[in-house]
Amino acid sequence: MIKILLTLLIIVSIQINSQTFNYPKPDEGNISAGFGINWIDGKPHYRFGFQPEISFMNFGVGLDLNLDFESSGKIRYENFNEFSDYLSIIRYVRYGMKDEPVYLRLGSLGYYSLGHGTIMNNYNNSPTFDNRRIGLIADINFGKFGFESIYSSFGQSGILGVRGYILPIQFTSAAELPIISNLEIGVTLISDFNNLARVDSGYFDSKGEFKVVKDGGDVSFVGIDFGLPLIKTASTKILLYLDYNKMIDFGSGIATGVQFNLNGLGLISLSTKLERRINNGKYIPAYFNSLYEIERFKGIPTSNTYFTKVDFLNSLTEDLNGYYGDLLIRVLNLFDIQGSYQRLDKAPNSGILNIRSAIEPENVPFVLRAGYDKINIKDEKDLFKLDDRSYLFAEFGYKPFEYLLVSMIYNWTFTPIRDKNDLVIGFEPQKRIEPRVSFIYPFKF
Repeated sequence: MIKILLTLLIIVSIQINSQTFNYPKPDEGNISAGFGINWIDGKPHYRFGFQPEISFMNFGVGLDLNLDFESSGKIRYENFNEFSDYLSIIRYVRYGMKDEPVYLRLGSLGYYSLGHGTIMNNYNNSPTFDNRRIGLIADINFGKFGFESIYSSFGQSGILGVRGYILPIQFTSAAELPIISNLEIGVTLISDFNNLARVDSGYFDSKGEFKVVKDGGDVSFVGIDFGLPLIKTASTKILLYLDYNKMIDFGSGIATGVQFNLNGLGLISLSTKLERRINNGKYIPAYFNSLYEIERFKGIPTSNTYFTKVDFLNSLTEDLNGYYGDLLIRVLNLFDIQGSYQRLDKAPNSGILNIRSAIEPENVPFVLRAGYDKINIKDEKDLFKLDDRSYLFAEFGYKPFEYLLVSMIYNWTFTPIRDKNDLVIGFEPQKRIEPRVSFIYPFKF
């Protein structure tokens, strides 16, 4: 039944509303603490979690403290074995909300898209519990111009991306003209400065440490985009757009699409996008995707081999066009259904699927949350096979009392592979199963 529902979602091209975070309302907050037994790859750990959130005026703070104790009573090594683990207790600190004139978020950056999403789409800087990272989103809109930006990881080299945009006709005497006066032109610069992002040659030494012989430099993109809102009101938006992107030292691509947002249906909100992508050789649209941190570099010390995303890119010698579709359906106070699917026409292993859903009706004592990411999909039979290209989260809970939630949580995620110097050289799948009892207390002030 689950596969049938997910397949129907794919057919209608479901899309994640990647820029949306569920924050408490201003001058509200909640205290959440939970206890459970967390089976990590079949080994039981006693878990304590503490996740308070608070919003006041334009500011907000959310914490995320998780302690996993082994049967011996020791804290699990991967919980706090590097400085970023301590920083990641701060899940976020923010100012403003997305689409407001000023929006800043420091912390975990789940499912972020830059511009129209043709270079960075649904990027997640922390797809693993054991190697969480602290990044920054900074978006400022001055009305007639502005910028949006992301830095993926403090404490180590990561992705830096900036998109500046301007409404040029707003600076002329034609500023009052309908439609055309809202033409937006954007320029994007984005680079991955991680030292393993573009390894041309290297090897593992006798101690299991990876040695880079030839470093190809940064992975960088430059892009220009045009957006024209045909309709732009408080309830309805129809946007036509055209993007051209060039990957430095590699290929380029063009994407053209239409985005439709409708918020005037009472309890229901709808957002959808359909995009055609025209690519030449050695170019991948939405290069920085939801599992990019996993596929950037995969090292296997035991066989002295490694794979990078750039290696896959170099194998694309012919033009590979494709389609991308997305949809968000949101029923106020009932549920969200969100997701995306994309594929290149002639590349059988190019599919990327993202799905999110949250069913949390008010005054109903159950909760259902789920999310699924899959990259490099070969065919339909490959869609729901859990492997090193998959990420899955699911929680089903029941509230026997107003402030008490009893739930079962399943995660198919990743754990880092480290060399002898404790540096991350890759990731491997990790399965987590956790029955949990949580106390959740909302408050106002």
